[in-house]
Amino acid sequence: MINAALQKLWESTGLFGFLGIAEGFGWGNFAMILVGFVLLYLAIKKGFEPLLLIPIGFGCILSNIPLAYISGVDPATGDLGFIKILFDMGIQSGLFPILIFMGVGAMTDFGPLIANPKTFLLGAAAQLGIFAALIGALAISFIPGINFTLHDAASIGIIGGADGPTAIYVTSRLAPNLLGPIAVAAYSYMALVPIIQPPIMRALTTEEERKIKMKQLRPVSRLEKILFPLSVLTMCAILLPSATPLVGALMFGNLAREVGVIDRLSDTMQNALMNIVTIFLGLAVGSKMEARLFLNLNTLGILFLGMVAFSLGTAGGVLIAKLMNKLDKKHPINPLIGSAGVSAVPMAARVASKVGQEADPQNFLLMHAMGPNVSGVIGSAVAAGVLLAVVPFMEVLV
Repeated sequence: MINAALQKLWESTGLFGFLGIAEGFGWGNFAMILVGFVLLYLAIKKGFEPLLLIPIGFGCILSNIPLAYISGVDPATGDLGFIKILFDMGIQSGLFPILIFMGVGAMTDFGPLIANPKTFLLGAAAQLGIFAALIGALAISFIPGINFTLHDAASIGIIGGADGPTAIYVTSRLAPNLLGPIAVAAYSYMALVPIIQPPIMRALTTEEERKIKMKQLRPVSRLEKILFPLSVLTMCAILLPSATPLVGALMFGNLAREVGVIDRLSDTMQNALMNIVTIFLGLAVGSKMEARLFLNLNTLGILFLGMVAFSLGTAGGVLIAKLMNKLDKKHPINPLIGSAGVSAVPMAARVASKVGQEADPQNFLLMHAMGPNVSGVIGSAVAAGVLLAVVPFMEVLV
């Protein structure tokens, strides 16, 4: 009797699970917990986007504790773990991305884009990585152990936009089985923008190009700022209805910011709502770093392709900026701001400004970089709409 009780007590410990004796658990869980601690270190010590990495890292740790079933279903009782509930409610349904876009819209000033409309091209060019990664995902499907359909490839490609909410929204509709690794990859690369982008930016530009100073942006009227979200939404509704959930939420948030008569709602979107959703979304994304889901060839392939897509998006923005300078030498653009065309707002704009100031401490590029940065947000949502409209149609043809 005592031996049976002791055995039962032993089987309820985390060590029992880490040793791989309990079904579904093993050394991989311990390894992923270490990964979670690395993410916390990068966020706390290095300051790499702590708002994202701390919830993701902690979610990773919680989900890999053996026999806790925090991110799954307890087989003994059938109870859902609290992070499992968050994931199903907000990510599986696509609700959290919509709410995040609403908050981003309320926090975003589209003035730099309105003042310099040609920076919209930089945001569009930075979406190059999306379609390159889509092709790459189909190509590596020939490797034994890796198998991506067109739906999977489209979901992987959207990582190249460096837009976590968009990646989650597209994947929840095209390839829900890949939600975990794609969400982790998208948010990890967003958080690691300060590490990934600068080497690419320096490699593609000369010191003289990095020192280019741009003219001060013209003032943008309140009327222009009010008409902008309404105009974008109208165009989207006419040309690409599949993108309107994301674009509509973004533009509603921005309109609430600019009209000046619903400041309470705008403030709620920018602060309380955004903070709550970020906490829940970060924990839910981190929970998908569970060892049994994460440590496989498909996931590693997604992480690799995500890195390639993100790098190509960064390079595409920089190279298009250089091309624009060749075509218009009277109004030069600092090519560094092209890297901000990926929609990691405002991280990518801050990185462009920082690299520019390394070459010339008196060169202030932040406001100029915000133009392509907010353009990238719209661009990634539009790219998502294109994929949602075209991929199912292509699958039928194939």
